[in-house]
Amino acid sequence: MKSVQDQIYDIIAKEASIERTRIAPEATLKDLEIASLDAVQIIFAIEERFEIYMPYNNPSFDVDTVGGLVDTVERLLREKRTA
Repeated sequence: MKSVQDQIYDIIAKEASIERTRIAPEATLKDLEIASLDAVQIIFAIEERFEIYMPYNNPSFDVDTVGGLVDTVERLLREKRTA
């Protein structure tokens, strides 16, 4: 089974039609030249894949960088398992 990071990288690459090798933890979707509509689609795809809800406006979650997205998904999955 692929790691959360690998799955998110795959989603970003597919939805934005970019090379997976361009994706790095410190990169923002803006750095990757991903349009805002594509960014929304990426978030929806992540939510659907992991069956979670991404907290866009919650300051305790970093959804600005790729690494932040990975950390947020991992945190939400841990919370989901313990709930």
